[in-house]
Amino acid sequence: MRRQKNYNYAFLFYDVGEKRVQKVFKVCKKYLSHFQYSVFRGELTPSNLIKLKEELKKVIVEEEDFICIIKLVNDNVFGEEILGNPSGNTGEDLII
Repeated sequence: MRRQKNYNYAFLFYDVGEKRVQKVFKVCKKYLSHFQYSVFRGELTPSNLIKLKEELKKVIVEEEDFICIIKLVNDNVFGEEILGNPSGNTGEDLII
């Protein structure tokens, strides 16, 4: 039997219908840190990953919306390089 990995860091980005943007944003904000526009990242326990996916499935229309979750074992396994000003317009002001 193959052992399942426990992921504890994730990047999430989405492209959803305009009517569902605010709902998806609020669900993601509960579990991850808002990075920019429709991008979130942060530490995430395996149980919270399950909860996040369950909540998102209730909000989205699978035939129309797109959500991608990139799961990592920890935040030390990837390299991140940012060009430009990361503290610029994050798009959070678009969500009321």
